[in-house]
Amino acid sequence: MDKPMKIALFGIGKMGQNHLRILSMLKDVEIAFLYDTNVELCEELGKKFGIKMLENLDTDLKSCDGAIIVTPTFTHFDYINKVSDYVKNIFVEKPLTNTLESTQVIVDLAQDKGLNIQVGFIERYNPAVITLKHILASNTDKIINIDFIRTNKMSSRITDVDVVIDLMIHDIDLALNFNGDVRDIYAHGVVIDGMIEYARACIVHTNGAFSNIVASRITEKRRRQISVTTYNEYIDCNLLRKEVFVDKQSVEQRMDNVSISANTETIEVRGQESLLSELIDFVRLCKGSMPSLTDNRPNHNDGMRAMQIAHKIQDIIHKTYT
Repeated sequence: MDKPMKIALFGIGKMGQNHLRILSMLKDVEIAFLYDTNVELCEELGKKFGIKMLENLDTDLKSCDGAIIVTPTFTHFDYINKVSDYVKNIFVEKPLTNTLESTQVIVDLAQDKGLNIQVGFIERYNPAVITLKHILASNTDKIINIDFIRTNKMSSRITDVDVVIDLMIHDIDLALNFNGDVRDIYAHGVVIDGMIEYARACIVHTNGAFSNIVASRITEKRRRQISVTTYNEYIDCNLLRKEVFVDKQSVEQRMDNVSISANTETIEVRGQESLLSELIDFVRLCKGSMPSLTDNRPNHNDGMRAMQIAHKIQDIIHKTYT
């Protein structure tokens, strides 16, 4: 049996604890240490899971195969810089950093040091999204439009970034993944106390397809929805319920009469928890293996492309909002 991968975990807030839960389940992972600015919580979880706290960055990181950074967005840049002196396999929750400029610095750093950075675009690992990709890959129909809706009342734990970077960036990544490069962007939104809390963007891709993305931290209802229009199908994908429905038109001709009807097919969605798949992929990255469930593990370049589009959307909204 191969030796377990030693992984360091930075950040044990709500999302960090989810990472801790999953990592502790993986037989081929040894959690090397925990680090968080909340020392009491770190000690509590360290005792519960039998994991030591960070004692000395130099010595503790040298023995690690990888590091996971699940800290507030504005701290990502500093943590990546520190960690990259010791390990080359780094997982960073999305977005890569909080600004376009600092993201470019990290992209350059990754290239200079030969880093393997995986960005936490978790929706790529959502079983419903994987199912949707398989449907589209097996279909010769051209995509006309994809609608993305992501709404959630603002969380008290997210205060350092706006809704474009907090929520919309997931769907920006998926839009680029499904429809490719961007030709033009239109956007508008609502700004509250200097922060964009509602954003709507229309992305025109170079292949002629459209991506319409809505993200809101004002809306009371929590929604995660993708709807795809092709020339012969309409596909509904509920990311929360892990449901996929395909509507197709059928044409029947009887004598002189032609009837058109729509048939809805429910597609079975199989798969495991998205975060589990995502972290298995990171462990495989540490081992030098290929991805397990997706053929395009999100890296620092993907993080940069998504941030470039997010930055343009932010700029348009701030310039036009009155």
